[in-house]
Amino acid sequence: MNAAIEVEELAKKYGEVEAVRGIGFSVGAGEIFGFLGPNGAGKTTTIKILCTLLQPSSGRARLAGLDVATSPDAVRRRIGVIFQDPALDDRLTAEENLMLHAVAYRVPRAERAGRIADALRFVDLHDRGRDLTRTFSGGMKRRLEIARGLIHRPEILFLDEPTTGLDPQTRARTWEVLRALRRDFGTTLFLTTHYMDEAENCDRIAVIDHGKIVALDTPAALKQRVGKDLVTARSDDPAALARLLTEKYGITSTPVDGGLSFLVEGGDAFIVKLLTTDRPALGGISVRRPTLDDVFLSLTGRQIRDEGAEGQFARLRAIARRRG
Repeated sequence: MNAAIEVEELAKKYGEVEAVRGIGFSVGAGEIFGFLGPNGAGKTTTIKILCTLLQPSSGRARLAGLDVATSPDAVRRRIGVIFQDPALDDRLTAEENLMLHAVAYRVPRAERAGRIADALRFVDLHDRGRDLTRTFSGGMKRRLEIARGLIHRPEILFLDEPTTGLDPQTRARTWEVLRALRRDFGTTLFLTTHYMDEAENCDRIAVIDHGKIVALDTPAALKQRVGKDLVTARSDDPAALARLLTEKYGITSTPVDGGLSFLVEGGDAFIVKLLTTDRPALGGISVRRPTLDDVFLSLTGRQIRDEGAEGQFARLRAIARRRG
């Protein structure tokens, strides 16, 4: 697979502060690549370098084979950027917004109308082209921004939190459009998100923390790193259940409403063993596989969004670390 993005020993210093510390990774052409990190981890700095908005202190970054430091204008012609905050002029119609972009990117005059019509059709806004953007919903504006990013036919599209603030149905529709971009145009998508369920759409995910890449793999492989499943059991006598788990299985549990939660490898098999061998009096039992929220928390010690991952999983992880 050809590389759309190649990063080698990339570093950025602000005085004595190292925001990015010698990172390296590559993104294949047509890949959906997630780039995740807590606030202050170096994520924004890295993206600004890739989009030619910052010069690196050292190292190299190439997009479509072009060096971002020595060929910034050529790189810009090959990329599109969709920011988290809307960047549309709501005093203009949808078509006028797209025309401004076409002129700015020097799309040939003879091709502009056709490209605008194609882009609006692609995001299912072909019947709203002459409507003022201020009349659009949040989801429609996001789709219009994607259409604008298509006008100059970029090879690589950067998306910063592409669905923040959208309702679940609109988020799902936006992802349909993004996947169609890859399918129909072969566009490489490089995105950030704080929705971990959304990160499941990525082919691979890189996690950056303290200026370094701490993990890079597929969502499935990253979840395997966490290893253990979270089991939640309801019981009329949680103290007795806790003693059984500790004394017989060496498992540390955490009280939850009406029962206990604990981490164990092979949760399904353990539940069968527990119920057939020990027969504890339970009101119910469930098992949850590790999520990308859990992966992020285990890698960085932090949560990717303010509302955070599930607290009980965090507490259990902290107990496990303390006990070695």
